[in-house]
This record gives sequence, C-alpha cells and structure tokens, in this order.
Amino acid sequence: MALVTKAIKGTKDVLPKDVHKNQYIEATALDIAEKFGYKELRTPVFEHTELFQRGVGDTTDVVQKEMYTFDDKGGRSITLRPEGTAGAVRSYLENGLCNETLPQKICYITSCYRYEKPQAGRLREFHQFGVECFGTKSPLADAEIIALAKSLFDTLEIKDLSLEINSIGCPTCRAEYHKALKEYFESRREDLCPTCQERLDRNPMRILDCKSPVCSEIAKGAPVVIDYLCDECKDHFDKVQKYLDVQNIEYTINPKIVRGLDYYTKTVFEFVSNSIGAQGTVCGGGRYDGLVKELGGQDTPSLGFGMGLERLMLLMEAQNCPFPQENAPDLFIVALGDKATLKSIEICKDMRAEGFAALMDLNQRSVRAQMKYADKLNAKFNMVIGDDEVESGTAKLKNMTTGEETEIALETFVSGFYNISLAEQLADLEINGEEFDFGSLFGVGE
Repeated sequence: MALVTKAIKGTKDVLPKDVHKNQYIEATALDIAEKFGYKELRTPVFEHTELFQRGVGDTTDVVQKEMYTFDDKGGRSITLRPEGTAGAVRSYLENGLCNETLPQKICYITSCYRYEKPQAGRLREFHQFGVECFGTKSPLADAEIIALAKSLFDTLEIKDLSLEINSIGCPTCRAEYHKALKEYFESRREDLCPTCQERLDRNPMRILDCKSPVCSEIAKGAPVVIDYLCDECKDHFDKVQKYLDVQNIEYTINPKIVRGLDYYTKTVFEFVSNSIGAQGTVCGGGRYDGLVKELGGQDTPSLGFGMGLERLMLLMEAQNCPFPQENAPDLFIVALGDKATLKSIEICKDMRAEGFAALMDLNQRSVRAQMKYADKLNAKFNMVIGDDEVESGTAKLKNMTTGEETEIALETFVSGFYNISLAEQLADLEINGEEFDFGSLFGVGE
C-alpha cells in the first residue's frame, strides 16, 4: 500500500533514536543562557505580515523571496516566522517587558520557515536558538552575547570555529557610506541582477549580501563600512574588541559582514566553520538599536543572535563531537500470566512514582520474544514474573550488563531495586579505579 503523502520538501523528521541529540543541544543552550541571565520566551509560530516587513526589512531576500505568507479566513495577511527577533520584540512591547528593569534578557528555541532551496544545513522548516537583550547601549553587552555563543560551542566541544566581527555603524555614519556605495555600484548598474538594481536606490548595503556570483564579484571592490564610522561608533567597536580580548576570545575583523537583515546597527558578527561546506555560518547576530522604535516602542538599544540548530547538529556530527547516550529503561519486566501481569503493573507504577523508567511488553508475547524486546531496548535490569514468583513473593533481578542475578522481594521491590542498583554503581566505580563522587550519583550540582 502506497503512502498517502510524504513529508513536504525542505522538512525533516527527527526519529526517536536521534531525538536525544536534539534534546541535549537544546538543554545545553538554555542552561548556558541562564548562566548569563537569559530567561526563555515562547512566541506564536505566525505573526501579522507587517511585523516582518517592517522589522526584517522589505529589501531583504527574506521578505522579498522567502517568507511563507497567506491570507487567513478573516482576510488578514499572516506569515510563518522566518526568524526569531521580530516576534521577540513584538512580545517585549505588547506584554510590557519594556516597563520592567532594563536590560531585559530573553532567549528562545523556535521553529522558523523560509522558502528557499533545501540543502545540507538549510531547510525550509528549521530551528533556532536565539538570545535578545533589550535596553543597553553598552559595548559590554555586545561582548557578552558573543561570549555566550562561544561558551555554548565550547561546552558542546565544537572545534575550529572562526569568529568574524564588523561594525556597520549608526544611521548617521551609514548615510555617508550609502553615498559611497551608490557611487561605486551606479557605474556597474547594468551588470547587477534585477533585485540588486532595485536595492541600489533603496538600500545599497543589501547588494553586499547578494548570493548572485556576478553581484558578489562586483561587491569585492566596494568601499568598506568600517572606513566611514563616526567617532561614537568607532569608540564602541574599539571597546567591543577590548572586552573580547580580556576574555581571550579570538576574532578577525571582516569588513564585508553586513548580515542579511535590515535591522542591524553597529556590531555584527558571525561564527563560521569550514567543516560543513558552503553553509558555514553557524551563528550570526549583532546590535539593532532602531528596531524596537521601528516596531512602535521607545528608542531602545538592543542586540542578539540566532543559531541554526540543524546546522549546529551537522557540524557536531562532522566533527564527531560527543553526545550523551540515549536513555535506557531501568527495568523491563517479563510477565507470564494474568496474576503476574497484575503484579507487574503494580511494580511499574511504584517504580515510575520514584523516578525510574519501568517497562513491560504490551503485546504479552512469549518469554523469548519479550527477552529479545528487552534486549533491543537496552534495559539495565530484567526480571521474569510468573505464577511461581507471585506465589513466593520473590523474583530474580538480572543485571543485563554483568549477567548477575539477585533475588528480590516483590512487596518491597522499589527499595530493594534502589539498593541493588546503588551497590552496582559503587562496585563499578571501584572496579574502574575511579574516585567515587557522591554528588554526581545523587544529582547534586546538576
């Protein structure tokens, strides 16, 4: 029988055997963010289209070519979020976070949607980890979010990343830069792609971000923004560098970085890898001091970054970065007969109430089939319960790693199981000659 349909192009299923990797990355990201004082925010998957037109910028590829936009049944134009920042700013304003103590630090793990050619590390439905910091103009904040991103990469043991930074100035000094860009590109207008010919009059900086090989080649000789910075922007950028230096964070200044969204000002940055081919940027962000005002708020200096999780996963797998093992059940019970099934249900309930993972075969197959099933699940302990075990009130608990069997009372099973598993852990530590750490065993410090 043929499938009714398949997954939409540019989307990807995450299977149960792999999802623990995603959970590890997401949990690590949120944990690192919390250490820097960032709290999680969750926003809707769709917003009014105007939010992204005004926030992301109507001269960007995202707005012009890539957004999933449709009219809902009420005739309103709705867009699936193509990135996380605009929605975060909308929430910051609408929910009154702007009236709280500043700066407000938020983070998120969110799905995003862009209609573009699917390729390795770039899907039409993808996921981002992002942070946003509202209400500070200090270059300390710029250095802090870069340090946050680097801390995550270091914790995940990702190697060979290059940090590239730039400053694209404020509206004042950027006006002079735009004049220089227009003058440069005007003499080459006919060679530019149709989209960049339109950008030349509206936002010539967008030409620097064009993916067309012809436009990219022309842009190589264009003036660089860092030569046009005003004194205030230059001082800000110098301080960002000093704050990175004191943390021993290595970087290079790349005057070609402008980022792909219109809202950026001053500091912009990217973490780039050579391990995953053309899609080498795994994190990008910077300052967007005018965005909150553009979306209806007060003038609020702000900044943040976005990090593609699929691209991050691709990079970790390419570098053989360590992932934790998939969680295995603590106990699998092979139940034989009605009385044994009832007793097994009771034991599983009690085990789960104490935080253990306890399973039994829902199909009630033969002993051999159940044992085979338990082996596929990598259960740590196994136990067979039949009429004899129910009658005697005892059963044999088998350690599936060592093969050792221990008789255990069914009426006090949970406490007995706890003692046996604890003894096994202590013995394993002693056998391996490791120093016994009570804190790690009981979860202290986690």
